[in-house]
Amino acid sequence: MKTYSECVSLPTFKERFDYLKLTGVVGERTFGRERSLNQELYHSPEWQKVRSECIIRDGSCDLAVPDRYIRRFIVVHHIRPVTEEQILSRDPCLWDPENLICVHFQTHNAIHYGDFSLIDAPVSVERRPNDTCPWKGGT
Repeated sequence: MKTYSECVSLPTFKERFDYLKLTGVVGERTFGRERSLNQELYHSPEWQKVRSECIIRDGSCDLAVPDRYIRRFIVVHHIRPVTEEQILSRDPCLWDPENLICVHFQTHNAIHYGDFSLIDAPVSVERRPNDTCPWKGGT
């Protein structure tokens, strides 16, 4: 059974991806297609609490790798895929931090389709004085 602790013990982003990747098929039925169940789970107070805790724990980083900060589209991913039955029965695995990890939206899709090429390489931006203050005329 895959766990957060085991995943983050792997040193590289690629190793963590390989540990988590699934072999989903486009169009294959998942609980995510059941909008009412999806909404019930992701709008629940339990989910909101554990989601915030995981984002803090992972430092808002993709696969909890410190140099891969997620600026937007933070997804808290279930390491072991969730079923409709688990949601209906409110299975504790839904809120278990050992079953959750922060990922970027693209990483989330790549994990589900088992395709590392869906992940963009990190972009480094060269910063300049006042580049975020256009009225100061950055150079």
